[in-house]
Amino acid sequence: MAEVTERAKRAYENLEFLNSMDARTLRILAEYMEPLQRFTRQKVKDTIVFFGSARLKPEDEAAADVRHLTHLLKRPKLADRSEMEKELAKAKKHLRNARYYTEAMELARLLTEWSLSLHEKGQHFVICSGGSGGIMEAANRGAKLAGGRSIGLNISLPSEQMPNPYITQELNFEFHYFFMRKFWFMNLAKALVIFPGGYGTLDEFMELVTLVQTKKITYHLPIVMYGSEYWKRVINFKHMEDHAMISEEDLHLFRFCNTPEEAFEYLKKNLSKAVDQPRHGKKK
Repeated sequence: MAEVTERAKRAYENLEFLNSMDARTLRILAEYMEPLQRFTRQKVKDTIVFFGSARLKPEDEAAADVRHLTHLLKRPKLADRSEMEKELAKAKKHLRNARYYTEAMELARLLTEWSLSLHEKGQHFVICSGGSGGIMEAANRGAKLAGGRSIGLNISLPSEQMPNPYITQELNFEFHYFFMRKFWFMNLAKALVIFPGGYGTLDEFMELVTLVQTKKITYHLPIVMYGSEYWKRVINFKHMEDHAMISEEDLHLFRFCNTPEEAFEYLKKNLSKAVDQPRHGKKK
């Protein structure tokens, strides 16, 4: 019979247990309690959440990619010319869409400058993003340009997704569970800005606008759909209303905007009313 030669690990020090299926509830709870503690310590009262594609690049980077690939295609002997042409076509699309990166950065800058001008203790309406690249990076970058803090709610993925360098370090988060990440997107949100994006952006928008539609969120939550040309082709909202799948009132749950200035004025007008709204007590 083997003798005990050292103390056993406490349960909360046992990483094998904490990473097991049996401890999933503890991990979920940790992704609630640890952000709550940090937000409280950092005095984050409310946020403006930016959603949008991680694939978009700054205009200078997108232009450099096009120039580089164009140069490579001029080589007389190129074994993978067909693949290179596909990459060039994709790079040109990224260049066309790069303005959204610029405009997201400008909108975040305008909103942060305005929030810092409010004569309140602490910073209201902290910019919050998914913490990675593209529109998320642009939002955090714009907030930093204005001298404000910003939040990054990143997610662990099989294809590693690194946090962008513009997030305030104390407000840099990494989640395992998508639903806990979504909870924190929504819990402090006083406004949403939805830039062009793919499956992830659609998922986030649809879930959150459903909470507004079903009045699970009972306060006024302004939602900006940025880039009407893109969104009206991706989702035919009017067609849904024509077929009685949504009501006419549901078409007014969000506002289309096409410039940073237009979006800023709309959000400022609506958010000015929200400064005194309580942080808790109005969400079901």
